[in-house]
Amino acid sequence: MAALSSEFSDLVGIKKQLISITALCKERGLVHSVKWASELAFSLSPLPMSELPPPPPFTEEDAQDLDAVTLAQSYFDLKEYDRAAYFLRDCCSPKAYFLYMYSRYLSGEKKKDDETVDSLGPLEKGQVRNEALRELRVELSKKHRAGELDGFALYLYGVVLRKLELQREAVEVFVEATHCLPLHWGAWLELCNLITSIDMLKSLSLPQCWLKEFFLAHMYTELQMIKEALQKYHSLMEAGFSKSTYIISQIAVAYHNIRDIDQALSVFNELREQDPYRIENMDTFSNLLYVRSMKPELSYLAHNLCEIDKYRVETCCVIGNYYSLRSQHEKAALYFQRALKLNPRCLGAWTLMGHEYMEMKNTSAAIQAYRHAIEVNKRDYRAWYGLGQTYEILKMPFYCLYYYRRAHQLRPNDSRMLVALGECYEKLSQQVEAKKCYWRAYSVGDVERMALLKLAKLHEQLNESDQAAQCYIIYIRDIYSCGELLEQAELSTAFRYLGQYYFKGKRYDEAALCAQRCCDYNDAREDGKALLRQISQVRGQGEAPATTSDLSLPFVFGPLSNNTTPVRHVSPLNLSSVTP
Repeated sequence: MAALSSEFSDLVGIKKQLISITALCKERGLVHSVKWASELAFSLSPLPMSELPPPPPFTEEDAQDLDAVTLAQSYFDLKEYDRAAYFLRDCCSPKAYFLYMYSRYLSGEKKKDDETVDSLGPLEKGQVRNEALRELRVELSKKHRAGELDGFALYLYGVVLRKLELQREAVEVFVEATHCLPLHWGAWLELCNLITSIDMLKSLSLPQCWLKEFFLAHMYTELQMIKEALQKYHSLMEAGFSKSTYIISQIAVAYHNIRDIDQALSVFNELREQDPYRIENMDTFSNLLYVRSMKPELSYLAHNLCEIDKYRVETCCVIGNYYSLRSQHEKAALYFQRALKLNPRCLGAWTLMGHEYMEMKNTSAAIQAYRHAIEVNKRDYRAWYGLGQTYEILKMPFYCLYYYRRAHQLRPNDSRMLVALGECYEKLSQQVEAKKCYWRAYSVGDVERMALLKLAKLHEQLNESDQAAQCYIIYIRDIYSCGELLEQAELSTAFRYLGQYYFKGKRYDEAALCAQRCCDYNDAREDGKALLRQISQVRGQGEAPATTSDLSLPFVFGPLSNNTTPVRHVSPLNLSSVTP
């Protein structure tokens, strides 16, 4: 926090910089960078007139190009990109050159998107390319070698290289762009999309600027380092950006990513109060409402966004989630397709559409949707996990294993990935690896409370009765300590096994307790009664109970306290081992 305090000690200076960069980006049609910088500036206190920064410098070249740039900007704002480029073709100033090249780039992108939507269904493999990219690269690379590109032109050159899938060169150019113009958020954001690991992030030589803190926080969120991201964002709020809706939305997304649903919903509701007409990130908010099955709230959100702008990608995704929650999967898929017509690179829509096709048992369409999501962002664990589930339905465990491993690499502490990996290893008869996965899933906090049960059943199959009993005991203790008796069928399985286990060990008191508990469940009642009869017969014959082993079960079946923790822990598993 001390380092942050020194960088953010001059909030007046930061406000001036934000106002200046907003003006520069606005002149060049960089609308998203304008929005980001102006939102951040709005969260800081207003400046008196005497403190306002001067307008951008105006050169002789700018004066020569003024009429052409003004005309071209009017066409650019109306999305007449070819027309804007035509009137800028002979201009010399850096601003006019950027607008000329950027108009040509956007013209190519618009034609590509139109062709993608018109000629191909949203699930077809897109072979459409932006034809302008190669020409732009040749022209920009000449200027780059001559050192004639300013910060904005370097940013555009990086975008062109990224679109041509020249990732390494793109990273170098974006880093150069951040050094040349450190206040342009667009260059930092593009760099975010190319960084694949924390090691790669550490290897980059980035400029020392206050904006770097926002970049690092965003990067930590993308790399699923949520604890570090939240620390950064909370520090930024304490440093003076407490009113920033951008930071509030990022905190909400971070909580969403770690499945802290209550906290995420609370932050999103706060965001909606501060910015009620905001559409950005509302698709993520709808995911949370969907998970909690909050149908009235999701319905209200969908209607509200329709009133604001029904032709936004986020609106279509929210409506899709609403129909999905109502189990109208065809309608849901239709709205996700609409979202993709508006923006073919919308990651969330591809992933959600994959989920809908899974619900409709259309596995080939689901696979294509998930693959598109991975093309958009290789860090999307949901798409990798979805592919794993799809191949699981197709009974192709080797494929499953590959995709679940990729999902696990992105979310190493997500128990769902570990349980899925364990199931794959079981199907491939690799029991040792399966045991490691299940135990690791339990150790990191088993979200669905399935890991211990699967581990117990695996031990059961391998005739490792002591270990199976131990897992069932820990499972019962955890369920009772949480007060969640939802998994009744699974509890009955645990009691049934433990009853037999103790009966074989001639520990009739514990066996009788387990048998009595079995009688509480419909599916295990007959087994429980049968076991009680067997215990009565044995006791009637006067057979003495065996001495208790170290696998003691001194629990009274009520809410279990800590002193009922089993004496011996599951011994055959090496907890420090790295999950494959």
